Amino acid sequence: MYSYTDFDRAFVRARVAQFRDQVARRLSGALGEEEFRPLRLLNGVYLQLHAYMLRVAIPYGTLDSAQMRALADIAERWDRGYGHFTTRQNIQFNWPRLVDVPDMLEALAEVNLHAIQTSGNTIRNVTADPFAGAAADEVEDPRPWAELLRQWFTDHPEFQYLPRKFKIALTGSPRDRAVTRAHDIGLQLRRGAGGALGFRVLVGGGLGRTPMPGKVLADFLPADDLLPHAEAIVSVCNLLGRRDNKYKARLKIAVQDIGIARLRKLVDERFALLEPAFDRAAARARLARIRHQFARPAPPPRPADGFESARRADPAFRAWCDTNLAAHRLEDHAIVTVSLKAPGATPGDATAAQMRLLADLAERYSHDELRISHEQNVILPHVHKADLAALHAELLGGGLATANIGLASDIVACPGMDYCALATARSIPVARAIARRLDALKIEHEIGPLRIRISGCINACGHHHLGDIGILGLERAGVETYQITLGGDGGEDFAIGTRAGPGFAHDRIVPAIERLIAAYLDLRASAEESFLQTFRRLGPAPFRAALYPEKDKTHAPADAA
Repeated sequence: MYSYTDFDRAFVRARVAQFRDQVARRLSGALGEEEFRPLRLLNGVYLQLHAYMLRVAIPYGTLDSAQMRALADIAERWDRGYGHFTTRQNIQFNWPRLVDVPDMLEALAEVNLHAIQTSGNTIRNVTADPFAGAAADEVEDPRPWAELLRQWFTDHPEFQYLPRKFKIALTGSPRDRAVTRAHDIGLQLRRGAGGALGFRVLVGGGLGRTPMPGKVLADFLPADDLLPHAEAIVSVCNLLGRRDNKYKARLKIAVQDIGIARLRKLVDERFALLEPAFDRAAARARLARIRHQFARPAPPPRPADGFESARRADPAFRAWCDTNLAAHRLEDHAIVTVSLKAPGATPGDATAAQMRLLADLAERYSHDELRISHEQNVILPHVHKADLAALHAELLGGGLATANIGLASDIVACPGMDYCALATARSIPVARAIARRLDALKIEHEIGPLRIRISGCINACGHHHLGDIGILGLERAGVETYQITLGGDGGEDFAIGTRAGPGFAHDRIVPAIERLIAAYLDLRASAEESFLQTFRRLGPAPFRAALYPEKDKTHAPADAA
């Protein structure tokens, strides 16, 4: 993984010192909150519902054990003993005192982490497939390219005050595990004629108030053109974005207004101006240095003796293997996803003790690497199959062996109104209640793959648009109301969920989800047909009938459109 240079370390420490001075002036009263706001946002500090919040970037979701231990130390020393992993591969600390934030940033700098550009109208944390560098189906590891983009756009003088926040995601696989079509720029590595490396470039995707899938700007962009082409896209967005209306400031609105053909022409024109001055040789040299840091020597061969026998002998281990393992590029290895979704747990939360355990396990079993997924789980990407039984036993002892990846209780949820000043309803209690109900019914494995996503407001940080079942919490006349969407998909067959109908009051949403699941079990053509496949085959009508039975019209409050 990437390691800071002397320049990187000096740059980050200078930013910490600068922000320490700004915090001191805020606390002394020399700066008012309105003057301080843009300064703190440049350093990842939000003013939430009850306290300040610090959002830390985990570039393309990759950590080592020292970094994970540092996050645990920060949680314990300056917060309330836990951190919250987000759908943007960041970690948030929800309870820091403002006076302590510069010390937290200093501690992050010690392990090559920072909070720069995790907020504000700039280019946010560049995200990637959490299986990158390990996946069996990968064309190439996209993380060196993500790091190249991160370096290019960090503190870029032209792009510190964009019309709105700007998000970039990359995948190196034909299977889209990075939700590239929900980003301002989505990049998919692919091979062209003669094996040449390039990118499929998607633009104008996003969720929130106006969800839209990204559109293809270039089907095959030569890899050498990535940086000037990306800069051309952001430059055009900077000019087109509406600064008079933040709800219409994102690139997706510009694409909607002028069309993809016109946007492509503008980007091509800007690229033609940038390209002659672009130093390709310097960019290739920098990429080569970055790639070298990501290169992993092939591990010596080891027999996987014991894996299959342990799997046969232990039903709990077998269930965990069935749900929490993915194919690795090395046949004798596996990618392990560690669930942060035990029944009743807050999705994405990890205690300091859990973070330290994960750091120890990464060091012992996963070549000192961890990943954070946009589904709010932690991944050990390089585990030898001979070590899986021992790893599972240690996870079990630490309360982290929940066997539910991709199942109904693997719920993605934003912090909602428990923390967020923008939220209009609670997300966490709903996620907990659904997971507990599913645990009581003991039907998750019968249901099979099912993605439930929950957002506490229209900003869609819980990706509710992309769930098989999406839940959007809204406030209507002082009452928390929950709308349901159906049939969303963040993968290759990207789809925005269809709204089912009127919303449900807080005490009605769990029974509504239970009715949906029961209807699916009755409607599916076979045990192999997933919820999404059933929905696409039959459409929304039978699911709406289950949600709004004629015999009971009292459950539906006024339409929360």
